[in-house]
Amino acid sequence: MLILEKPYVSKFLEDTITQLGLPVLKNKATEEFKLNENINFVEEEEFVNKIKENEDYLIYCNSENPINWITKNLSFTDLPEKIDAFKNKVIFRDLLKHIHPDFFYKEVSFNELEEIDINEITMPFIIKPSVGFFSIGVYKVNSISGWEKVKNQLKKDVNNIGDNYPVEVIDTNKFIIEENIEGDEFAIDLYYDENSNPVILNILEHLFASGEHVNDRVYITSKKIMRKYYDLFFDFLAEIGKLITLERFPMHIEFRVDKDMNIIPIEINPMRFAGWCTTDIAYYAYGINVYDYFFKQKKPDWEKILKNKEDKIYSIVIADLPKDIEIHNIRKIDYNKFYSYFENALEMRKIDYFKYGVFAFLFAETSYNNRQELEKILRSDLKEYVEFKN
Repeated sequence: MLILEKPYVSKFLEDTITQLGLPVLKNKATEEFKLNENINFVEEEEFVNKIKENEDYLIYCNSENPINWITKNLSFTDLPEKIDAFKNKVIFRDLLKHIHPDFFYKEVSFNELEEIDINEITMPFIIKPSVGFFSIGVYKVNSISGWEKVKNQLKKDVNNIGDNYPVEVIDTNKFIIEENIEGDEFAIDLYYDENSNPVILNILEHLFASGEHVNDRVYITSKKIMRKYYDLFFDFLAEIGKLITLERFPMHIEFRVDKDMNIIPIEINPMRFAGWCTTDIAYYAYGINVYDYFFKQKKPDWEKILKNKEDKIYSIVIADLPKDIEIHNIRKIDYNKFYSYFENALEMRKIDYFKYGVFAFLFAETSYNNRQELEKILRSDLKEYVEFKN
């Protein structure tokens, strides 16, 4: 069963729902999305009753926006408890404290930001909403002067977030300050099976333009990445499965891996895979329909999948607009130019940039000897694709 909510449902997910005949909760968002009329939409009362009759129902959300609905309507299940354990970054750090006992973190309210004695905190450090999403309100602080800039930007962020996301997804009343984790960053889509064993569906490496950046722009996956990191992540995910009961539970988890191959989790996003349906990249890269695998509880045969796989890089490119432009001054986006930039663009999804500050999500296939195309787009302000009003 699925709970679909804003901000986005891909055609790929919509088609999968239709093909598998999956029940979908009927709500305001599904009506606004104008989804395929052949989808099996279920009224709220019937949806809840189905789960009461059989708590083994598999449930997937395309975003975290349904968390409040789950908390209110499915309190008779253990889902709210599981969600809170991962969505709240402070509870999450508490859960993992015995694995990383020396890891520094501290929760502060938005109103306390001006009162923090920055000299008592080792720099660099990361500050982000205790409940957050999509790198919104996430900053790295390297100096006292940098802290002043970050505080000013956080105030702007709090004002700009508005009603785009519910507080269950992004809550800017409380923030967590935590020590900076050095190393490469990865994101994994997985579910836990009926025995709380992890089933990895994809591994994405999060590329950054520099050590100063913490934003989302480019994620990549490849045969090399899967072979190098699969066993390492599987073992750690199995340990998490021992800390909390997670049968038949989907999630998207982010890690940092240091030079000694030590793993430190950054955050876990429950009930979903990569946001904005970007998890669909697994189909382009490996022929894996993650929704089909989850609902049928299928496990990828990675040896077989990777054996004859070409050495290509598969990427998710998030075309976010620079913060120094006034969106209302944009006349149009040159989508054709953006699409044609890539060696082999696979799919481009146009986004309402007035509402979300992102004009597209794009999937691409890139040869290893042409990796510079990703490095260039990673560092671009993307203004070359924006036509401004006179």
